[in-house]
Amino acid sequence: MDDVCGVPRRGGTISRSEQATTAVVAEPVEAARTDVHEPRGAYLDETSGRQGDKRAWVWGAVTRGVTGGVRRSRGGAGARALWGEGWRGLLVTDRYRADHGYPVRWRQLRWAHWWRDVAAMRGRGGVAEEMGTALLEQAHPMLVWWHRVREGTLPRSTLRSSLRPLRREMDRLLEAGRRCGVPPTEGTCRDILQRRQALWTFVQGAGVEPTHNAAERSMRSGVLWRQGSFGTQSEAGSRFVETLMTVGATLKQHKRTVLASLTAAHDAALRGEVAPSLLPAHDMESHWAA
Repeated sequence: MDDVCGVPRRGGTISRSEQATTAVVAEPVEAARTDVHEPRGAYLDETSGRQGDKRAWVWGAVTRGVTGGVRRSRGGAGARALWGEGWRGLLVTDRYRADHGYPVRWRQLRWAHWWRDVAAMRGRGGVAEEMGTALLEQAHPMLVWWHRVREGTLPRSTLRSSLRPLRREMDRLLEAGRRCGVPPTEGTCRDILQRRQALWTFVQGAGVEPTHNAAERSMRSGVLWRQGSFGTQSEAGSRFVETLMTVGATLKQHKRTVLASLTAAHDAALRGEVAPSLLPAHDMESHWAA
């Protein structure tokens, strides 16, 4: 502020401004979080950070709204705080164990981690390389068919029937892989087999994708913030970060301007009014009607 506007700002003033911003957008942020808690699909991701001298994790969950969170735990409690206790929507995640308490039938695992693990198999040489190569050969047609489904040139029913023999062969390969004599490859195959049903949820559910790029995009600001800072120093700082993540990612998802919306929120607070919603008007009408 001193360099750009010629207005000196002390650290305490900045901290009070952060807390004021957290307060004026509290209601629209809570509405966005409640939207994430509605029983439909959510994309979940996290990245590491710090709060004071302790490790913390920045979480993000995406539906029509986006909610961010800074938690001292990477475990399941940190994840459940985003989607809410008793939530029964579809969850799109990686295979990190914090999500393993969630029913497999309501999950979609991201295929990017599957590709990474299979590539690691191929790098080990010998029987592990053969196993990885065979798995990749089975997976490539799936990607081609999936892109055709997204383009509208292949019916989802045709995708389901085409994938049946491919899925059977992949299961056979994974079963063989968990007894292949290469411990890292055996462990990977066992882990995939335990949650194999969640690899294929996208085949049944319209609107579900085998990636969670939406969550990764929403987390990009959190990742950049983490890389360019030393984390937060207090609970209040963490609440400000997760508030701004929720505001920024939700508005960008709906192609709205962050600065204009924050300015409108502060203007509303000065007039004693509620800050404008982060969600589109038609979404909020259906939200409150429900």
